[in-house]
Amino acid sequence: MSLAFALSTFERWLDRRRPYELAWTIALAEFAAASAAQWWGAAAGWGGLSFRAFYLFGPILSVPELALGTVLLLAPAAAGRATRRAVHTWSLVSVGVLVAVPLTGAIDPAVLPQGSEVFGPLPRALAAIGAGLGATVLIAGAVWSAARLARRRGTGRLVAANSLIAVGSLLLSAGGLLNSVADEMTAFAIAHAAGITFVFAGFLVTGSRRRPALRTVATGGDEVAPVSARSA
Repeated sequence: MSLAFALSTFERWLDRRRPYELAWTIALAEFAAASAAQWWGAAAGWGGLSFRAFYLFGPILSVPELALGTVLLLAPAAAGRATRRAVHTWSLVSVGVLVAVPLTGAIDPAVLPQGSEVFGPLPRALAAIGAGLGATVLIAGAVWSAARLARRRGTGRLVAANSLIAVGSLLLSAGGLLNSVADEMTAFAIAHAAGITFVFAGFLVTGSRRRPALRTVATGGDEVAPVSARSA
């Protein structure tokens, strides 16, 4: 589902070359990579490499990149450029940390690990900041857009799209909570599959029917920002 979502945003970027669509494409490709790492760990048994990939592409990289898309869509151009530099610097530093940092504990192949069990403080801080700050930007952007659109006539489709995205983000966050509290790997996977499906549905609703008169309502285009939140 996340790969299909990434290909959809990539197609839009190829057509219109809008920077926020490229940021969403990168983020959703990272989300797909995290999902593949989760499948790998669940199917073949968790190990250091699969969990590093899951931890890096999930909470640390994909959520800030999605938030960057929201900033590029809603904020002034100067703020978007500054945020893009910050997020890409963050990504490079995070890759270096996750490649180099040693594991601090053994990994049970049959159980989805928690970062606190196998990583020191720096990777856990990167995950907490990346997921927490990124999700805050994403959810705030979706809520702000929905509230703004609700006051205007003829924007019910876009309000519905933002609502689907907000619901999807909450499901994604709930999946992370289940992992951090109960290690429920199946529930974690189901919550993330449902969450990304809701977000994808919201994205598709925005493109289901084009109305030129509404293009300026949604801050420069008939788009709303995808939302995702991964477990730290």
